[in-house]
Amino acid sequence: MIAESLILGSIIYLLKKIYRSAYESAPGRAFSRLCAALASEWDRSAVVNWFCTPGFLGKKAGKSAGRARRSLCSAYERLGMSRAVSGSMFLNCFIWAGLAAVLAPLIPTMGVLALCMVAYGSVLLRLLHDRSYGYERSPLSLPVNVYAAFYLIGTLHSVDRSGSLYIGVLSIVFILFSTVLYYSVDRQRQLDLLTALMVTAAAAVSCYGILQYKFRWGYQSAAWIDDDMFSSIRFRVSATLQNPNMLGQYLLLMIPLGGAKLLGSKGTLKKLYYFCCCAAMCLCMLLTFSRGAWLGLMFAGVIFFVLLRPRLLFMAPFALIALYMMLPETIAQRFTSIGDLTDSSTSYRLNIWLGTIRMLRDGYWKLGIGPGVDAFNKIYPYYSYETVVAPHAHNLFLQIVCDAGIAALIVFLWILLRLYRTLCAAQRIEKDFMSKLLQIACLSGMSGFLVQAMTDYSFYNYRVMFIFWAYAGLGALCARRSSMKRGGSLL
Repeated sequence: MIAESLILGSIIYLLKKIYRSAYESAPGRAFSRLCAALASEWDRSAVVNWFCTPGFLGKKAGKSAGRARRSLCSAYERLGMSRAVSGSMFLNCFIWAGLAAVLAPLIPTMGVLALCMVAYGSVLLRLLHDRSYGYERSPLSLPVNVYAAFYLIGTLHSVDRSGSLYIGVLSIVFILFSTVLYYSVDRQRQLDLLTALMVTAAAAVSCYGILQYKFRWGYQSAAWIDDDMFSSIRFRVSATLQNPNMLGQYLLLMIPLGGAKLLGSKGTLKKLYYFCCCAAMCLCMLLTFSRGAWLGLMFAGVIFFVLLRPRLLFMAPFALIALYMMLPETIAQRFTSIGDLTDSSTSYRLNIWLGTIRMLRDGYWKLGIGPGVDAFNKIYPYYSYETVVAPHAHNLFLQIVCDAGIAALIVFLWILLRLYRTLCAAQRIEKDFMSKLLQIACLSGMSGFLVQAMTDYSFYNYRVMFIFWAYAGLGALCARRSSMKRGGSLL
């Protein structure tokens, strides 16, 4: 351990020296001036100005009670509910929404659903109990509601309605949670506590995964490993999420968030704590042996550092070389096999994509076939290539079309566009360093997640689906962190 620490410290010191020498050299200074000129032109371009000044952010709604809400509040008071509920912990939306977001990777799906429904009820109670309570309208509320409506249509139109009903309703509840979380957090201290607890939960999951690898706990599927190409890999970590690829998807969202807390925290103990959290998450990510997750993490890292310190791109080639030299041969071999069609996992996915596209072209692209494994397996086998059996399309975007049609995919892309525009608009004018870091973390985490989503169906694990929508709501919250109330009680 001491020897490894000395080697790592020497490599970091060497990289710093190379960076300083490259940046201070004549070519480095010329390149820096060129980048500054290009950045200035880019910042003034019409496309960037349009993207970073979305009109929907100027629309404020929900600050005062409308006629319908006033009528419901009056009925609520006449029924005596105001006195009965006064002082109840169920009026505190932050507790229930926060618990759902933090505990999602640690408890069963039904537990997450229960906490989610309590959070829904808590928001409703608060709106009825205090008619003066105003909330900031979420920039994602309109597209998220439309997306949930399309999922409902896809569920009702399913080729196996009984098999799709439970999954469709669960998906809709989890999709709408993004706006519930947004309405439940209205103070900076609440948002900071929520992000800290989410990183802590991810570190706990990662520590369990590391112990799982050491003691060989848990189930291992033969489908997770190509014995011909990777005979040295005998165990892949899944921790609490039952699948190494799903664990990788979860960590892709959490690692940038942990990095933001590490860079933005004040005090040696806090920095040490978040460093340990990040180290545990990164090590666990390696032990998933998920190539899509590794690729997503590299992409997320590039986005994070480009937005934070573009000059760090000088270090990218040297960092990649150092990383390749430090990684064990098994991991390096696994990573460099990306795109190799002789790998059974790669050829398996390619055949599934071709079969799914073939199926969708036969008219199912319009409204989909309905969410869930039952609906997919009722139609897909007729179109599969080389009799490949699969529970889903192994691609998030293809699977959304399968579930609810092309319109659902368009609305999903609309949600992503709104989220990215909201975060970019906030990041462009942000003065507070911690807020800027969190916004960058949400942008990079979501970007890495979407990269892996092209090689896997990210929502196959319902808790990962829930965490994705909670993360979308968290991103919208981080975009307005600076404008939140700074004082007051956490609860």
